[in-house]
Amino acid sequence: MKDKIKKSEEEWKKELTPEQYLVLREKGTERPSTGKYYHNKEKGVYKCAGCGVALFDSDTKYDSGSGWPSFYLPISKENIEETNDNSLFMKRTEVLCAKCGGHLGHVFDDGPKPTGLRYCVNSASLNFEPAKKKE
Repeated sequence: MKDKIKKSEEEWKKELTPEQYLVLREKGTERPSTGKYYHNKEKGVYKCAGCGVALFDSDTKYDSGSGWPSFYLPISKENIEETNDNSLFMKRTEVLCAKCGGHLGHVFDDGPKPTGLRYCVNSASLNFEPAKKKE
C-alpha cells in the first residue's frame, strides 16, 4: 500500500484509547466474547481504528464461535498484510493493517466457503461505519 502512516509511539498513545493501543501497537488481544463488535449484525464497513482504512464489509462477517469478530474476506488484499507469528508456541498468520501496521488479529484456514478463511479480528482494532439507510 502506498502512503503508509509513520508515527512515534507517543503520537499513537495520544490518539488511541489504552485498549486500542494495546491491540494495534503492542499486538495484544481482547478477552473472547467481550469486544464491542463481536455480536454486531448491522450492515456497514469495519475500518482500522488506527488510520481509518476500510478492512472488512459486514457481508463477509459470520459467527465463527471463536469469541472475536470473524470475516471470510477482506475488502481488499491491498489493505491488509500477513506475516508469520510464532509467539505463544504456536504457528499462526498475523493480520496487520497495510497502511498503519496496526495488529488486527490472525487468519486461519478453517473458515466458510467461498474462501475457507477466518480472519479473527479484535474489536479494539476496528471502527464500524454503518451503511447509509436508503430513503
